[in-house]
Amino acid sequence: MKALAVRPGVKHSAHIAEMPTPRLSDIPGGRGVLVRTLQVGVDATDAEINEALYGAAPDGQDFLVLGHEVFGVVEEVGPNVTHVRPGDLCTCTVRRPGPTIYDLIGRNDVTSAETYYERGINLLHGFMSERFVDDAEFIVRVPDGLRHLGVLSEPASVCAKAIEQAFLAQHRLQVWQPEVAFVMGAGQIGLLTTMMLRLRGMRVYTVARTQNPGLKEEIVKAYGGEYVSTRETALADLVRDVGRPDLVVEATGSSRVAFECMEIMNLNGVLVWTSVTGGDNRLQDVPADRINLEWVLGNKLLVGSVNGNRHHFAQGLADLALGEATFPGVTERILTNPIDGYDDPAEIMKQLTEDRSALKVYVNVADA
Repeated sequence: MKALAVRPGVKHSAHIAEMPTPRLSDIPGGRGVLVRTLQVGVDATDAEINEALYGAAPDGQDFLVLGHEVFGVVEEVGPNVTHVRPGDLCTCTVRRPGPTIYDLIGRNDVTSAETYYERGINLLHGFMSERFVDDAEFIVRVPDGLRHLGVLSEPASVCAKAIEQAFLAQHRLQVWQPEVAFVMGAGQIGLLTTMMLRLRGMRVYTVARTQNPGLKEEIVKAYGGEYVSTRETALADLVRDVGRPDLVVEATGSSRVAFECMEIMNLNGVLVWTSVTGGDNRLQDVPADRINLEWVLGNKLLVGSVNGNRHHFAQGLADLALGEATFPGVTERILTNPIDGYDDPAEIMKQLTEDRSALKVYVNVADA
């Protein structure tokens, strides 16, 4: 079986690898689910792994199959699988358990082990192949009515978890009623987060570099948010005009922006970082004393949020469904760059890294 893979640590090594065909018996205890892959999304994580910024191959192998955003259809299930059956549409979580207590209770998304396991990212093969098999614990059913948005299941889970983490953390305040939110970045994560925060009744400003007018602005406005280009309006000017945000979700992929967000938070506010920034950038102009003072006196909070568990996938799918009912046809506009098949790894990486108009690059592996 062919798969799209890289050699971790080797720049621009994306290639077609040969893999054994997965079998239901690969998963013990009758809990296996065999899935035919329909679509796989690719994002900045895949590009950065191909740039050798991070990522590791499974033990004993010299390549890593890419693809952590999967949408497929169940072909076969083991005798102890009850929540999905052949013919069901599905997605699959990304993180896998390690040795800590969090992993043992199903919270592998917050493992305290330094070594983490993520399919298509670190130490486990991903989903960019014709088929894959996994334990039923990690398989999440996708409703038939979301077939056209199934490839956004994993990104939606990231957004759902980021929002959940902010609200859970803010229980420390006993009463927290956020009104103004800034979403930094207008890629797939930024746009889906905008939609989810609008569903929760917040006034949302989605901040990115791309100038208006354009598709990003159109999608944000269709969700009822306001799009702000930093090439037209400085972040400090936006704060002056609309006030400090109670919640900021950072999804730019820029560590500089992530730290700049610390300067604009409202009192009792929370900042959620979702970017994973592989590299060695250093900042020398951060007003550290002022940030330290304002954050301590203002009871501000910073939370990091990574790939979620099946609960977050379920919440993300619920938000996608409510988003379709509330803003019909808007979310599908995020799916800008379909690619038929993964036989040309260079073209996939080219669209991912060079097409500045792309919101979502995804591979059609098989007909739905």
